[in-house]
Amino acid sequence: MAKGTIYRVAFRRRREDRTDYRLRKRLISSRLPRLVIRRSLKHTYLQLVEARIEGDHVLVSASTAELRKYGWKGGTGNVPAAYLAGFLIGKKAIAKGISKAIVDINGYAVTKSNRILNAMKGAIDSGMEIPHGEEILPDEERAKGAAIAEFASALQGEDPEKYRRMFSSYLKNELPPENIVDHFDSVKAAIEKEVR
Repeated sequence: MAKGTIYRVAFRRRREDRTDYRLRKRLISSRLPRLVIRRSLKHTYLQLVEARIEGDHVLVSASTAELRKYGWKGGTGNVPAAYLAGFLIGKKAIAKGISKAIVDINGYAVTKSNRILNAMKGAIDSGMEIPHGEEILPDEERAKGAAIAEFASALQGEDPEKYRRMFSSYLKNELPPENIVDHFDSVKAAIEKEVR
């Protein structure tokens, strides 16, 4: 370890590669609220955060766990649920008079069809103004869950036992995975109707 009177240890979060402080400074200096998107295995979490001197202040939040209130019967750790959570936070933010934000994904890999970008697409489709490149936005059909429906249909014909095992939570909630696109549209309409 380096020694001397002018040696300074970097912040712990910097040493652990958990926070990029240069990026964070650029996001804060934009003077827009940050749309913070985080994910776990089972859920996607979104917060609209405003930087203040005393610390970050959460203006609006949403997660895929909240989608149950709007009738969502599918899994909460997948792409359609992330899109709907983004749509939900966008509608909540617009209802509070917040229409612009900047996305903070803090080191997550940016691939075209992941949950993070689908959540961002949901917020954009709700009417929020978020700086982005059109080429990075995921496909509309994937956001609705068409890939899940196609896979489920193929699997049901090939291996019914594996189909029942893989989609047991969908079947338990009385949602055939082949119908996820229609279910997605109905939940999106429910969010649009209830959140104003």
